[in-house]
Amino acid sequence: MTLPVVVITSRYPADLLGRLSGRATVRQGEETERGMPRKQALALLHDAVAVVTNNELLIDDELLARAPTLRLVANATAGFDNMDIAAMRRRGVWGANSPDSFSADTANHAIGLLLALTRRLLEADRYIRSGRWGQDGWMPGGRWDGMALEGKRFGIVGFGHIGRQVARRATAFGLVVRHHSRSGSNDADWMDLDALLGWADIVSLHCPLTSQTRHLMNARTLGPMRPGAFLLNVARGGVVNNDDLIAALRSGHLGGAGLDVFDGEPQVPAALLELPNVVLSPHMGSCTREARQSAWSTCIDNALRLLDGQPPATPVFTLQDKQ
Repeated sequence: MTLPVVVITSRYPADLLGRLSGRATVRQGEETERGMPRKQALALLHDAVAVVTNNELLIDDELLARAPTLRLVANATAGFDNMDIAAMRRRGVWGANSPDSFSADTANHAIGLLLALTRRLLEADRYIRSGRWGQDGWMPGGRWDGMALEGKRFGIVGFGHIGRQVARRATAFGLVVRHHSRSGSNDADWMDLDALLGWADIVSLHCPLTSQTRHLMNARTLGPMRPGAFLLNVARGGVVNNDDLIAALRSGHLGGAGLDVFDGEPQVPAALLELPNVVLSPHMGSCTREARQSAWSTCIDNALRLLDGQPPATPVFTLQDKQ
């Protein structure tokens, strides 16, 4: 009996692959993080029913035409901006993600960026490593004063799985939390976006990247933010216009930014590297061993459901919705 083919673009642990034993023929990539080159993926998908990716593989008309038997794309990430949803719907291909696997760790990273910014941790680290502390001696009187969090206003843009986790942690630090999502809310803590941006001392971005949210933070939306406010982005780089953010930081209008993602990554604008009031990390907000294992497991679960004739447990759209 010929088994259905499942393509996994990265290298998965043997115990997880064992769950597909006897159910599918598995073709997988050689690297854990980068995934297989697109050319290789296209060659392997010609008779596949499912593909598991790290969001690195663009699912477009070209790929779908080369994979006529494909019925599921499962991302081992919360994001799904690699999927051409309209094209997948036309061909009856499910899309699935791993929405809960990374929420807690991404939220922790957002708070970590906030603490690094408001307590000037990276600046202090560089100072000690330079040897200057030994020369200058202890300096009371404000040299290392940062910003206390208790009572400050914390605005969350995008109130899904990660945004809610961030809210819980921010509240524990004594921050006053309000949020905005495009769907609106009857929650008393929901605010209109422009009102939220003008209200918050800290704005934390947790919305998906869509045509509506691309460059959501630009000169028009950054301008009304409170003078000295901080911006955090652990969502997607394309949500923020790089040039407008740099201008707001250079002018002093924004007090600082904590960025885990960048428009055009892995290239980072040189101006951001030069600014002292910016903390940068390489799209690692969700990176823990535990989160990765959880996401991989979710993808295998979704592949097994497909083999059983069921829809994925974590779909990012419905095939019945033709919008």
